Amino acid sequence: MIRINLLGQVRPKAAKQAVPLESTVQSLFLAAAIGIAAVVLFLFYVQSKRDLDATNKKITALRAEKASLEQIKAEVEQFERQKAVLQQRIDVIETLQKNRTGGQELLQMVANTVVRVDSLWLVSLERTQDSLNFQGEAGSINAVANFITQLKRSGYFDKVEITEAKEDDITKGTQTFGFKMTAAVSSATSPTSGQSKPQPVGTPQATPKGGATHGF
Repeated sequence: MIRINLLGQVRPKAAKQAVPLESTVQSLFLAAAIGIAAVVLFLFYVQSKRDLDATNKKITALRAEKASLEQIKAEVEQFERQKAVLQQRIDVIETLQKNRTGGQELLQMVANTVVRVDSLWLVSLERTQDSLNFQGEAGSINAVANFITQLKRSGYFDKVEITEAKEDDITKGTQTFGFKMTAAVSSATSPTSGQSKPQPVGTPQATPKGGATHGF
């Protein structure tokens, strides 16, 4: 639709409204606050990322150190096992050495004791833990009793007991007595005690009949 101005007057223009200064200042402060907040958040993000990277590096280093310590621990445990095995072998060797030395001393002592007793010889001599088992022949019961007395006086035995004694006459025309006895080895002369008593003085001689056998 066409409008015609019949009055011939110019229409007044609409006046522009002024923007209040207070609103402008508030907008500027808001924009500045947003900008500052953005900068602070960015700086905080950068610092947090640096801290996170440092923490991750530290964790990686600690994991590597843990793996190294676990390897060292495994090597130490293996060394301890090897040490235990070696110590066990050493203990066995030392025990065998002590037992061998103690057996030699007892055998020497028994041989010297037999020499000092007339008309007596051993057929067998066996060791069972801390006791000796004797089997032998004698020309008389008194010789057997004398042998027991000599064993007790030696200090190597706590108790000597005769288990059997009888006349057997193994040699025709000669009276002989077979005997069996046991003797408990004294704890003071046991190989495990690490102590030994002086050996009786004497030199073993050949037995009149047969030969002695021993088991140490």
